[in-house]
Amino acid sequence: MINREDILSMEYLKKTEYTGCHQGMRYRLEGATKDEEKVLKVTVWPEPFNYFNTRSEDKTENFFSFDEDGILDAIRWMNQRLFEDKEKWERASERWKEYAQLSD
Repeated sequence: MINREDILSMEYLKKTEYTGCHQGMRYRLEGATKDEEKVLKVTVWPEPFNYFNTRSEDKTENFFSFDEDGILDAIRWMNQRLFEDKEKWERASERWKEYAQLSD
């Protein structure tokens, strides 16, 4: 389970993105603009690849208010993804074979 203590402060998110992983699920939180409003964009995807080397169809994203409440909503959403897509995260380690083929 992802907890609030796992995510850096709002001040950090105002300056740059934050990435992490938990049980096969990688995640990224970043400031973004949607409908001319500053929002918190959260993206999740299966390991092992980083954000830039993961196909867009393998990513799921959602938007939240860019404040402390938004971070808490984002954490709830990520934990929901962790639970509802459990098989995807459990099978993430199988993707290392794909990585090995790319590096050959």
